[in-house]
Formats: sequence, C-alpha cells, structure tokens
Amino acid sequence: MKKYLKWFIGEVAGFRWTYIAVLLFQLVAVAISLVYVWLSKELVDTAVDHFNGAFSEKRLVVLAVLFAVVTFSRPLIASLKSYLQSKMSVAMTNSLRQRLFDDMLSVSGDVGRKYHSGDMINRMESDVSSVTTAFCSAVPNLFWAGCQFAAAFACVLYVNVSLALILVFVLPFAVPAGKFIMKRVRNLTLHIKSSDSKIQSHIQESIQHLTLIRTLEYTAGSSEMLGELQDENYSRNLKRISFSILARILMSLAFNAGYMIAFLWGVKGIATGAVTYGLMTAILQLVGQLQRPLLQASDNLPSLLHSTASIDRLVEMEELPKEDIGNSLQLRSPAGVRVKDLSFRYPDGEDQVIEHLSFDFKPGSRVAITGRTGIGKTTLLKLMLALSKPCSGSIELYSEGESFPATPETRCNFAYVPQGNTLFSGTVRDNLLMGDRNADERRMREALHIAAADFVFDLPDGLDTICSEAGGGLSEGQAQRIAVARGLLRSGSILLLDEFSSALDPGTEEQMLERLTAKEGLCGGKTMIFITHRESILNFCDSELNLG
Repeated sequence: MKKYLKWFIGEVAGFRWTYIAVLLFQLVAVAISLVYVWLSKELVDTAVDHFNGAFSEKRLVVLAVLFAVVTFSRPLIASLKSYLQSKMSVAMTNSLRQRLFDDMLSVSGDVGRKYHSGDMINRMESDVSSVTTAFCSAVPNLFWAGCQFAAAFACVLYVNVSLALILVFVLPFAVPAGKFIMKRVRNLTLHIKSSDSKIQSHIQESIQHLTLIRTLEYTAGSSEMLGELQDENYSRNLKRISFSILARILMSLAFNAGYMIAFLWGVKGIATGAVTYGLMTAILQLVGQLQRPLLQASDNLPSLLHSTASIDRLVEMEELPKEDIGNSLQLRSPAGVRVKDLSFRYPDGEDQVIEHLSFDFKPGSRVAITGRTGIGKTTLLKLMLALSKPCSGSIELYSEGESFPATPETRCNFAYVPQGNTLFSGTVRDNLLMGDRNADERRMREALHIAAADFVFDLPDGLDTICSEAGGGLSEGQAQRIAVARGLLRSGSILLLDEFSSALDPGTEEQMLERLTAKEGLCGGKTMIFITHRESILNFCDSELNLG
C-alpha cells in the first residue's frame, strides 16, 4: 500500500491546492450536516414547547430562518465541491495521459515490441480513467465519510454512551472491505483489465484489417473470437458484481438493525420522559449520518481497489526503459554509415538476425540492400536509426573530419521512408509538415515533384486534400509517393528507403528514381540506402549489399 500512496502523492502534487479546497469543502459539508441536525432538534423541541407553556415564537422564527439557510447551503456546497472535483479530474486525466503518451513515444524499440498497441491504448484510456476517478472522487469521498462518521459518532456518544457503543458494535458488519474481499476484488480487477485489453486489441486489429478479413471470409471466425473474449470478460465481471452484492446485503442488514435499535431506544426514552421528540429526531438523523458514510465507503472502496490494479499497469508502462535522448548531433552533409562486425538478435528471439556484418555506406553513395524476406534488411535500418541496439559490433556515422556512434542523438541525420502505407489522418499538407514543420509551399512542391507525386495538385483541394486513416481516399501507390516526399523534406543527409516503390508501376518508379538520383535540389549529394527486391533499382545504385 505504501507504493500506491507514494504514487498518489506524486500525481496529486500538481493539483494540491485544488485538492485541499475539495477536502475543505468536505469538512464544511460535515459541519453543516451537524448544524442541520441540531437545528432540527431545536425546531421540534421549540414547537413542542407550545404545549407546556414555554413556547417562544421569536426563537421558532430565528431557528426556521437558520434552518432554511442551512438547507439551501447544502446543495450549493455540494455543487461547488463537485465542480472542483470535475475540473481536477479532467486536468489530471489530461496530464497523466500526456505523460504516458510521451513515455510511450520514447520507449526503447526492443522493449515496446512485447506490448500490443490495443493494450497500450487501453491502459491510457481505461486505466487512466480508473485512477483519476479514484483520486478525484473516491479518495475525497472517503475522507468525507471518515469525518462524517467520526463527527456523528461523537454526537451520539455525547447523547448516550450505551447507544453509541451498540451502534458501533452493529455497524462494522456493514464494512465490505475485509482482507479476503479486498484481495479477491483486486485479483478479479486485474483479470478484467487484461480481458478488456484483449477485447480492444482484437477489435482494433479487425477494423484495421477489415478488407483482409472479408477477402479471407473470416468474418464469422473474427466475430466468434470476440464473442469468446467477451464471454470470459462477462464471467469475471459477474464474479466481481457478486462480491459487491454480497457486501450490500450485509450492509443493508446492519443498517436496518442500527436504525431499528435507535428507533426503539427513542421510543423507550419518550415513554419514560428521558428523550424529547427533538432529540429522537436528531438521533435518527445521526444514525443516518453514521450509515451514509459507510454506504459511501462501500461505493468508493471498490473504485479505490480497482485503481491499485490500474496503477500497477500504468507503473509498468512508466518503468519501461526509455531512450536517453540528448542534443542532436548533426554531421556535415553528406554523411556516411560504417558498419563493423555487427551482430544482432531480438531479446525474445533465439536466432541471430544479423551476424558479423561489416559494410561502408560511403557519403553520397547509393547502395541497394537485397536478400530474401526475413534476412534482416529492415532490422539493419532500425539499428542505424538506433531504434534497436546491436548485440555486438558497432555502427558509426561519419563525414569529413567527424564521426559519432549511432545513437538517438544521431537520428537527425536520417530521413526514413518505411515500407507500406504510413500516412496519418489529416491533410496532405499535415503529412508533409511532419517532415519539416517550417516547410513552405515551394519546398513541398519540389519534394512532391521529385517523388512523382505532382498528382496532388490535380486533386480538388490540392495540398489541403483530406486523407482518412492510413491514407484512405488515395491509392497505395499515391500514399507511398507522398510518404517519400515527406521523407525528402527532412534535413538529414542519409535517405533510407524501405521498399518505397512496391506499389508503383515500372514507369512511375523509374521517373521517381531519376529525380531522386539527380545531383541537384533536395536530393543533391544525399547518401541513399534502398531496401528492395526489384532489379530495376540496382541500375541507379553504386553498389549492392546482399544479406543472403
């Protein structure tokens, strides 16, 4: 529990004054509830005094006015508190999600491979929501519950010690957070969170690959798999619900017993003259104020318990190894890449992907990397980009008079165009500006021309044409050419092109290669490294590195 408290304090630190204000409003609410009870007692007893000749109309009017003020102030205080809680919840959600998103962007590539994107999104949405609900709602409400219970118990104790002790003996049976229940609820929540992630991952992948699922006629299989995942999730949720219902049953029995005891005590007191009508009214209200905090606790403790499972999942993401990125190390253009005795295998793999490889990608050269599928061509590019770390050997970037080992700081020297459709939803202009935020329309036109993507200016909205997810609305070949143009806008002098023309016809591919390998403009003097299976690209290269 200590680690959760430490994490909680760290998260709340940025919102401490709002949090303190919320807790103060909770204390004010407790005080007002006690004043309400006292005024209720005094009003009833003052009214009853009419029958024994001690009636004071002035006192009755004053008490009635105070009673009205207190009555109408209660919802006002509750509304202000609710506003602060909601405001803090939104701010904390955004802050926590932003930090996790930034962490996710900087996670070491080799480590991040073991997490499904759907699982990471689920943690950033569902788990963040669970944590902020607990911090901004459950904890303040439990604080109120504790204060309210203590204040109400003190009042009952002041009125009658025996009654207070009896109620305290009965009411603990209403507390559902025993050690066994807490452990079961938390374990069930962890399983439910994992199940939620699997469901989201399946839905996400199915939507992303909808065309493939239809062409494989696997729609029934995909639907059946989702049904199985949801059945598992349903079963676990039912178990957790059963615990909650059991706790509520125990609570209701204890509450009814407590109210019955207080009522019978009041009846007996009135019969013997030891209790006034006003005091009985106050006692019944105080019993309610003893019970409501326990009900509040029963509603909020599960949320707090669920949040511990979510905290564990979020901390797991936060503690993943991150890239240590310092100041960019920009080499003079053009730069080259020297690979020496390089070996690599993935942390979760047994076979070497690359073994004892040495090669010099000289500044200004054009090299084609070839070889069968799965031999490690794309992996080599990722090693150059320092997205993965070699098991042995080295990769060095160099230019005239300077050299640096490949690290995240040297990534600025590369322009990378990965294989496949890599456009983001937004406009064509938005996608190009990812290559250079300051690029003007002249440079965009030049990059698009070199990439044989002049078609963009024939579109109805030109650069402001909307692309939906994954370049929807464009052909695969059009999306590839825009991605190449985006890469050309990067300032790096080493251009990495991974199967960049796989969706292009031979004529368009040749046109693009002629422009890419020109000696002037955006591509002038750049070092170019092509991953390809096409023989035609070799005609535009100085050398070939065949990985086998």
